[in-house]
Amino acid sequence: MTRTTTRADESAWDYPRPPRVEPSERHVRVIVDGIVIADSRRAVRVLETSHPPAWYLPPADVRTDLLRATSRHTACEFKGEASYYDITGEGRDRRDAAWTYARPLPGYEVLSGYISFYPGRVDEAWVDDHRVMPQAGDFYGGWITPDVKGPFKGGPGTRGW
Repeated sequence: MTRTTTRADESAWDYPRPPRVEPSERHVRVIVDGIVIADSRRAVRVLETSHPPAWYLPPADVRTDLLRATSRHTACEFKGEASYYDITGEGRDRRDAAWTYARPLPGYEVLSGYISFYPGRVDEAWVDDHRVMPQAGDFYGGWITPDVKGPFKGGPGTRGW
């Protein structure tokens, strides 16, 4: 995989299906209750038609001591079975705020053990100097930044897209 930077005119409608995974050197951070939970320049992003990118971080760049596995599991036809984590700490717990693919399906092995976060379930998520807006809805975990254009799947009336 070639490391890339995001183009200023990138459209979620130009992303492929099945999704593409690409490494990035952009600075990705997640903050909860004033604590930096994740900080990486070695993230990968998953790009799928009609979705803002989901960012996955290597576990070495995540405060895994603040994650607690939950009983939630979901399936993606491309990536496989996802397992979820609560974020715990001195503040309130964030239920099912992160997920991982322990054994991703062929073609997505690079995601093995990497951790992604729902930007709407943490206090702050950042890509470089851009504060992330969460993808609409409570299922998808896309990260909306000014350099990626929609419309995006996830809001009311978009389930069949």
